[in-house]
Amino acid sequence: MADEILRATGQHVVIVAISVLIATAAGIPLGILCIRHARIGKVTLRIVDIVQTIPSLALFGFLIPLPLIGGIGVRTAIVALILYSLLPIVRNTVTGIAGIDPLIREAAIVVGMTDRQRLLGVELPLALPSIFGGLRIATVIAIGVATIGAAVGGGGLGTLIFRGVAMVDSTRILAGALPAAALALIADLGFAGLERVAARRFGTSG
Repeated sequence: MADEILRATGQHVVIVAISVLIATAAGIPLGILCIRHARIGKVTLRIVDIVQTIPSLALFGFLIPLPLIGGIGVRTAIVALILYSLLPIVRNTVTGIAGIDPLIREAAIVVGMTDRQRLLGVELPLALPSIFGGLRIATVIAIGVATIGAAVGGGGLGTLIFRGVAMVDSTRILAGALPAAALALIADLGFAGLERVAARRFGTSG
């Protein structure tokens, strides 16, 4: 049982890590796009809002028949987790950049910074506490939703939970549920620490 738990935990961590990394790579640029182009931003935020309201099992069901990204297995679980992770990352990126003092932006313009220089050298660093907050929420959500991914062959700790439910075996259910809860707690504490460090480093409360 111990080996099975370790293997399932490892699978869970890998699935969540891949999903959140891809969501971060897509979500931060989308957040920047929302700030730079208000009309496109409204549509983008509305779309990610809608995705977040779809029940997880239903989303997995919608993805299964889709070519390339669907099917039974880990791929479908990762795609679903990416979609669920986008909203907090995009929204917190928007919140972080939009909340920067306009005087700081004006000062950056006065010293001759280009738009790209302001983004990379001023806006994103100051928005880091908020962005880390979005990553924190996205990771905790992904850890929870990943357990349901076992229903479509996604593997991870959900496999133990579903097997325990089928066998009416509370020990097996806990063997999947407790490590998942521990992973969520570790991720929450870890990103909360990064959020505080960024807030102190850049003199903002996020």
